[in-house]
Amino acid sequence: MKLAELASAIGARLENGSPNTEITGVCGIEEAAPGHVTFLANPKYASAAKATRASAVIVAEDFPAAATAMLRSKNPYLAFAHALELFYQPPKYAPGVHRTAVVHPSAKIGHGAHIGPYVVIDEDVEIGKNAVMLAHVVIYRGAKIGNNFFAHAHAVVREHCLVGDSVILQNGAVIGADGFGFAKDDGGRWQKIVQSGPAILEDDVEVQANACVDRASIGETHVARGAKIDNLVQVGHGSSVGEHTLLCAQVGLAGSTKVGKNVILAGQVGVAGHCKIGDGVIATAQSGIPNDVPEKAVVSGYPAIDNKLWLRCVAVFNRLPEIAKALRAKSSA
Repeated sequence: MKLAELASAIGARLENGSPNTEITGVCGIEEAAPGHVTFLANPKYASAAKATRASAVIVAEDFPAAATAMLRSKNPYLAFAHALELFYQPPKYAPGVHRTAVVHPSAKIGHGAHIGPYVVIDEDVEIGKNAVMLAHVVIYRGAKIGNNFFAHAHAVVREHCLVGDSVILQNGAVIGADGFGFAKDDGGRWQKIVQSGPAILEDDVEVQANACVDRASIGETHVARGAKIDNLVQVGHGSSVGEHTLLCAQVGLAGSTKVGKNVILAGQVGVAGHCKIGDGVIATAQSGIPNDVPEKAVVSGYPAIDNKLWLRCVAVFNRLPEIAKALRAKSSA
């Protein structure tokens, strides 16, 4: 593909380079060779753009100029994603049912489905058109799934759960497992509480590897349109996750947590049960949230506090030995 063609395809503006340069692939900025296009967004690393052997670099509109050919974009990360799509095509799966798959006669499956080895689809399941279910996927009875469903190996959708269009389940994702609900009886034994409510995923949700969206004891667990759930995330029973929210790796939501739209909970954030997280909140990695958080807040630490305050607290914490030494010297004077 010519560099000018690439620029047009990803909506970028070519600067410095020859429009006829041949681009053969996408690569990281340090590993790139002639013929590659690469990506750099942070001006702190402008020196890397000068040193790269890549034929072109996708950058932001205000990125410092360099001799390397530049593809300037208002959203360079998105432009880079589009470039990847041009040069890498994931495997295609032809329609058909593998001979080892078990599909209940009552199941209704739309046109164009690929049902791989050892897939199990139980009774009264409904799945829309163009589904792909790879090896060992299990769909429990009564589940309802929309069009363009893609389930990687060992993903599970439990009984009576509802899944919208264009949902992706990565390997080992479990939708609708029992919520963690137990009541202690008079003898001190934990008695299981029936988890009767389904998990619901709206359109364009992706749940990545070994993440769990639990079913509810009553009501439902709800993940709204466009939300993305990373590896090893736990969405507790009866929780709700708003539109286009990101739950990054190892986030844990206790039961009945309400997370708004366009929220980012970074890696290993934990949220206590029955808390409400407002729209647009950002919680930095390993924050612990025991209380409600107002919309558009940026919080850090445990218990989570305003990020700017937390940064000041950390700065003081790092000076505690020095401060303690000065106080001891003053008290002994």
